[in-house]
Order: sequence, then C-alpha cells, then structure tokens
Amino acid sequence: MDLDVDRRAVAAVSAGGVLGALTRYAIGAAWPHTPNDFPWSTWLINVSGCFLIGILFTLLARFRPEHRLTRLFLGTGVLGGYTTFSTAEVEVQHAAPTIAITYLAATIAGALLAVWAGSALASISTRSRSAVR
Repeated sequence: MDLDVDRRAVAAVSAGGVLGALTRYAIGAAWPHTPNDFPWSTWLINVSGCFLIGILFTLLARFRPEHRLTRLFLGTGVLGGYTTFSTAEVEVQHAAPTIAITYLAATIAGALLAVWAGSALASISTRSRSAVR
C-alpha cells in the first residue's frame, strides 16, 4: 500500500503536540490533585485550551485560511496536545460522585463557553482593527 504522506504536516502536528503535551504535563505536575479534590489543573487546561482554539480558528478563518501548516502546528499540534478531555473523563470516573458530576458539568459548560468567548473576542478585535484602517 502506497501512502502519500505530507511529511511537513506530520512534522508540524508532531512538533506542536510535543509542546502542548509538555505544557499540559508541567501544569498538572505543578498543581496535582487526589480523587477527593476537584481536578482544577485539568479543568483549567481544557477550558483555556478551548478559549485559545476559539481565538486561533477565528483568526485563521478571517486572515489566513490558506496557512494549513500554521493551523496544523498550533491547532492540531499544540492545542490538541495541550487539551486533555480523555484525562478529564478518566478523572470523572475516579472522582467522588458529587465531584464527578460537578466536574463533568463544569468541563462541558466551561469548554463551550470558552470556545465561544475566544471566538467572540477574536471577532471583536478583528472588527475594531479593520474599522481603524
């Protein structure tokens, strides 16, 4: 089977993923938690990552939709490696019931609100910037 692999795309995602995963690991190691604690570090990572995804993809769509490698490096690589919804789901399964329900609801609501807020902020800043010109 002959696979036509875009080596630059693979390199961009890989390099970005390393940076994102290392950042996520550092935050988690600096702010650990037990199953009896609310997992603030993972929640902060996922919500801040969603906020940045909202900003990034709004800006790329408006200004540089042709920059595929930038999208792959920053979006798929860095922010894909940074956010960790699979860890959140494992933490929900191992948390005390009250914490698990609160954490699940806060993660879903926080992530959706963060993407919206990031996108809205990027849209507002691009509109005000274009109005100045």
